[in-house]
Amino acid sequence: VTTSKSNWIVGVQALHGNPYDGHTLKDAINQMEKVVGLRPKEVYVDLGYKGKDHHPEDVQVHLSNKSRKNMTRWERMWMNRRSAIEPVISHLKHDHNMIRNFLKGKEGDRINALFAAAGCNFSKLLRAFFSLFLKDYISPSFSFAF
Repeated sequence: VTTSKSNWIVGVQALHGNPYDGHTLKDAINQMEKVVGLRPKEVYVDLGYKGKDHHPEDVQVHLSNKSRKNMTRWERMWMNRRSAIEPVISHLKHDHNMIRNFLKGKEGDRINALFAAAGCNFSKLLRAFFSLFLKDYISPSFSFAF
């Protein structure tokens, strides 16, 4: 689970077996509520989450099964944001070593997923901190060329 605007990771789970996406939605929303302290009003998901019996009652779930012609401008914007989670998952796997796990068992898988998400958020925080820090100390005309 990521935030809607800046892609901070607010929920991560290691799921074993091959569970149906719809069965994981309630747990993901509950984990996000525990971490952030807020419950989302709306959730935008792909077609893997089809089926009303798996959706939480208090959260409005939007599926990406409408044609773009029938969507409002805001729905199109949020569906575009929905697809932004795929690169985040890829960065977690490849840049933060979630693809290779040295910890043993199911508990090790959970710990590895949690540390990979924390590392991703921490690197994003460091990047923001250093960009603010360096912006004040390096002039726009600064160059590394000799």
